[in-house]
Amino acid sequence: MIEATILQQLEELAERLGVRILYENLDHEEFVVRSGTCTVRGNLLAIIDHRLPPSDRIRVLADCLARFDLSTIYLVPAVRELIEVRRATTPQG
Repeated sequence: MIEATILQQLEELAERLGVRILYENLDHEEFVVRSGTCTVRGNLLAIIDHRLPPSDRIRVLADCLARFDLSTIYLVPAVRELIEVRRATTPQG
């Protein structure tokens, strides 16, 4: 599957699950900021550096979405497999 298509599918899944995605400039001289997720007022938020290549954006979103039970949601096999691989390799906290 093409990276752009996978990224779009992950963004749509995030929206369905109520995860807000922000693409921001995370280049700060005073401190180091990396792409990732956080919870704000009880809502999950994925903050992604807009300069990241699609493969890294996919990784951040897949890590975020791996914390959800997706067993009842249809996903194309390539996207489901990607999320399952990230779930197995990323500690959830």
